[in-house]
Amino acid sequence: MPKTRRLTSESVTEGHPDKICDQVSDAVLDYIMREDPMGRVAVETMVSTGTCIVAGEVTTTCYVPVDKVVRETVRDIGYTRAKYGFDCETLGVLVAIHEQSPNIAQGVDCGGAGDQGMMFGYATDETPEYMPLPIVLAHKLAKRLADVRKSGELSYLRPDGKTQVTVEYEDDRPVRVVKVLLAAQHREGLEQDEIKGDLVQWVVDPIIPDSLRDEGLEVLVNRTGKFVIGGPQADTGVTGRKIIVDTYGGLARHGGGAFSGKDPTKVDRSGAYMCRYIAKNVVAAGLARRCELEIAYAIGDPEPFSVAVFCFGTETIPEERIADIISRCFDLSPKAIIDKLQLRRPIYRKTATYGHFGRNEPEFTWEQLDAVPMLRAEAGL
Repeated sequence: MPKTRRLTSESVTEGHPDKICDQVSDAVLDYIMREDPMGRVAVETMVSTGTCIVAGEVTTTCYVPVDKVVRETVRDIGYTRAKYGFDCETLGVLVAIHEQSPNIAQGVDCGGAGDQGMMFGYATDETPEYMPLPIVLAHKLAKRLADVRKSGELSYLRPDGKTQVTVEYEDDRPVRVVKVLLAAQHREGLEQDEIKGDLVQWVVDPIIPDSLRDEGLEVLVNRTGKFVIGGPQADTGVTGRKIIVDTYGGLARHGGGAFSGKDPTKVDRSGAYMCRYIAKNVVAAGLARRCELEIAYAIGDPEPFSVAVFCFGTETIPEERIADIISRCFDLSPKAIIDKLQLRRPIYRKTATYGHFGRNEPEFTWEQLDAVPMLRAEAGL
């Protein structure tokens, strides 16, 4: 008998309060990367009803119009009317930004890591994206919610929303989607049955493949029966609170820090991107069907303290040998990671929604598979 278990991942739309904050923080970072690629940025954002607070540490040669960046980002997301409880024109923007501590700067200026900590990267061959199926589908559903709102196909939807997908696995391979949960903010005056019917037709049916549908697939919508009050009017948002949405949907480990608002000298971000790049190439090269990589740094040191590989019994060569190949063939110093992945560019706002991984778009250099030939040669495959 196959070993059966159900695994679940969630995603959120760009209008979710925490995701508003991630996008604002990364929009500020992008502005600085465009004007001053060597700038140092560690920006946090908080939103609540009618208010956006941007705070943190920035060292740059350019002027940053934070108020303008915030309003443009909120407008792009879709909060354009005061009746939503959060409006790009009328919200109050508070700024509390100062320079990076010189104690930190002296460790980064010499090429060292911007902080201590451990970072993880993961890849699996269960999807073309080399990502766990539940998080792939959750992201696609969340993006579809935003797309049908912005296109006007479901014009009664509002920017806030969440998705959740449960997949049944047999012997660690996904075989069917058994449950989909959607929370979609909407205007007042709609019947629940109407909303559910529309979301099944316009969101679920285009995303969940027939080949993966369980015969009794359960679709649940707005479980409290109503979702009119949403966004920052309903819930305070803070940068970095959706780190599992940002990574692997809870189906792989996460390190000690969030990503958004941090320039690439912060290994919380650049180290995690490099780990994903290596793990994906290891799987694509056939060294394992699943690979999780952990690296750890100390602030100011260019070389990682440790490199560990976990393949969960799917490896085709010993894990110790994979770890040795990685240590010999990849430069894991922060400077080398930044150069390899071209991270001093304004690419970050795009990463702040629908996941940092599994996206084959030009900005996502850590998704490239250019190390596969080298890994296969080193492994003798």
